[in-house]
Parts: sequence; structure tokens; C-alpha cells
Amino acid sequence: MPAVGSSPAGSMAERFKLISAVHLFFIREGRILLLRRFNTGWGDGLLSVVAGHLEGGEEVKAAAVREAWEEVGIEVEADRLQVVGVMHRREGDERIDFFLTAETWKGEARNREPQRCSELKWAELANLPEDLIPYVRQAVENYGHGIWYQSYGWGSRDG
Repeated sequence: MPAVGSSPAGSMAERFKLISAVHLFFIREGRILLLRRFNTGWGDGLLSVVAGHLEGGEEVKAAAVREAWEEVGIEVEADRLQVVGVMHRREGDERIDFFLTAETWKGEARNREPQRCSELKWAELANLPEDLIPYVRQAVENYGHGIWYQSYGWGSRDG
């Protein structure tokens, strides 16, 4: 085992960095807001939820507030957001995804990024579409079952 403070790759400058993202579950009357990805270079044509990477120096709830406004024009207050799940995910690279929901928000969802989203739709939580991105589907199902954390994409260690 390496000594405390040592880096197996050598210098501290080579320290591993993890990509982090926020995903928002806007849920109303048993339905969840979904967006169809378009022209992004990843997952195009598939459905997802409002989501985006954290920017440097940005707190998780602040990132969620920003993404809600940027993508769908929904105003949500940070203190109205609840973190309902965390996923340590590996699909090529390694990521930490935070899943949040809000009880209340202002505004109706509208597509503010038509260059990256071809459709907004409300889908039944009990009957999620087949073309929902698999890890997002798993996170929504976890939320429904009260599962707060999951490793995803790690093979036999998932769950």
C-alpha cells in the first residue's frame, strides 16, 4: 500500500480528476420531464433529464439552478432542491453524478437549447420510455425505490 501522501503515478500534479454532473428530476403528477438529446456528440437521439457538468468552483445545488434555467427556463431556488441520489459511474471514463429534485419551481418548461435538444416531453414515472439513457433510467428507478447511492458500470460491484 502506498505511503500516505504518495502518488502511485508519481507527482501530485498527476492526481486523478473526477468529472461531476448534476441531473434534475422535475416531477409533476406522476410524470417526469425528459429531453431528447440532439447534436451533442453523446447519446444523441436518446432521452435524458435536465443535466450538466459542474463548473469549477460551483456548488452542486448552484449548478442545478443554473442548468434548470439554461436548458428549460425553469426557475428553482437552491433551498428547494433535494439531493435524492448519487451515482459513481464508469462508462469509459469515471464520473460522479448527483441527482436532485424540487418540490416547487417557477415557470413552464420550454426548450431553450434547440441546438442541443430536439424535444421536451413529460413521461409517466411508472412507464419510462425505452429510449431513456440507461444510467438515467436506473437513477430514476433508484429514486422511486428510495435508493440513494449506486455504483454503475463497475460490473459485479454494481448495486
